[in-house]
Amino acid sequence: MRHVFAVLCILAAIASAQAARKPNVVFILTDNQGAWTLGCYGNKDIRTPNIDALAAGGIRFTRAMSSNAVCSPTRATFLTGLIPSQHGLHSFLDPKFMMGPEAYNTLAEFTSAGEILQGAGYTCGLSGKWHLGANMTPGEGFGFWVTKPDGSTREFYDQEIIENGRVTKVAEYTTGYWTRRGIEFIETNKERPFFLYLAYNGPYSLGNLMLNGSKNRHAAYYADKELQCFPRDAMHPWQHHNKQFHNDPRAMRRMACEVSGVDDGVGEIMAALKRLGLEKDTLVVYASDQGWMGGQNGIWGMGDHTRPIGAHEMMMQIPFIFHQPGVIPAGATSDLLVSNYDFLSSLLGHLNLGGKMPAKPKSPGRDFSPVLRGEKLATWDNTVFYEMETCRAVRGDRWKYVHRHPDGPHELYDMQADPRERFNLFGQPGTGGPTHEMSAKLDLFFKTYADPQYDLWHGGKSKAKRVTAE
Repeated sequence: MRHVFAVLCILAAIASAQAARKPNVVFILTDNQGAWTLGCYGNKDIRTPNIDALAAGGIRFTRAMSSNAVCSPTRATFLTGLIPSQHGLHSFLDPKFMMGPEAYNTLAEFTSAGEILQGAGYTCGLSGKWHLGANMTPGEGFGFWVTKPDGSTREFYDQEIIENGRVTKVAEYTTGYWTRRGIEFIETNKERPFFLYLAYNGPYSLGNLMLNGSKNRHAAYYADKELQCFPRDAMHPWQHHNKQFHNDPRAMRRMACEVSGVDDGVGEIMAALKRLGLEKDTLVVYASDQGWMGGQNGIWGMGDHTRPIGAHEMMMQIPFIFHQPGVIPAGATSDLLVSNYDFLSSLLGHLNLGGKMPAKPKSPGRDFSPVLRGEKLATWDNTVFYEMETCRAVRGDRWKYVHRHPDGPHELYDMQADPRERFNLFGQPGTGGPTHEMSAKLDLFFKTYADPQYDLWHGGKSKAKRVTAE
């Protein structure tokens, strides 16, 4: 009986330790990927079985938006819960701030996700793109730090990486490399709570590489595919960059290859968690830094690729998937309008660390973590906000208003009648009411949250390179 009692005590202790262990976190963030490129968001042409399985086993947000249209600002927002007019990054960061004598960490004045989780007992690791400054040295709570020297992507083979303060070149497929190093981090830290920030620089979808053939394993499959998910349309008159990619099957196939390449990485991560017995103990989040357009409305790219600066829905709509078996119900979807500035509050809420959310600067982020557990929220305002330099927008259930400071052009869309934003109603008869209402919401939001030193509408500055009209 003594032996039986001892065994029962051991089993109880193991169960108690498992219950007390904080959930691990794997945050997978891709580069320039609209939600529409994934099968679980309706794409019938691009193969993404692993991401689709992630969504099928958890919750998928159908209306998740980024608060900006390029990578440095949106990545800063994910990690801090702050908007560009608070963290100061309004555009992509110049390479001189990433390496060299002018390099500095643009998040140093804030407490970000890695620092918060490190303080809560997590071991934190970055594998992939940083693009927030001072790339040579680990920062923001990360001990494991493998990144790239710059923000753009020239190709996916024979590229430079940073590790241990040194720049070296790796011959392997970059997407596979970030995955492999991420798995090494998981294996090393499997006995303790960990936070892996797996920040892919794929699928990317920009630059001359789009007209090169992919070298990953999916190239042969897509070589003869028409990929009707990419609309063939006349070029929008506002298109400024990326004109060479319009209606070009080479660019479409390259994008499809790199999306499927990222999907392979997700499959390997999930297989590693399962192999190590960590699947149920790990929250996996899949998102993109911002949305992306591949020909819709005649536009290829994001907000900084049009003149005037764009604020189209598909430049902002991101995949947003949360997965943790036994905690997050499988096969769930949410139609809440959420933003990437809601991510940090909700992540900490899910981890029972809501009290660790920094009070200053005050984040506009809202905690939707009860939804992850299958609960209904008592209240939720389906309104999200966006800014790309001097272009700001507010999006509600029905109306979307875009204001370009100081002289326009401005836009107003009925998102229920015109979800693809084909008909600008600004200034049309009978639209004065919704224009005034949405304009007032926009002004109040930025009056509440913008830091005067980073408020570009009122003479503030930007830490990142300004994109000016040409």
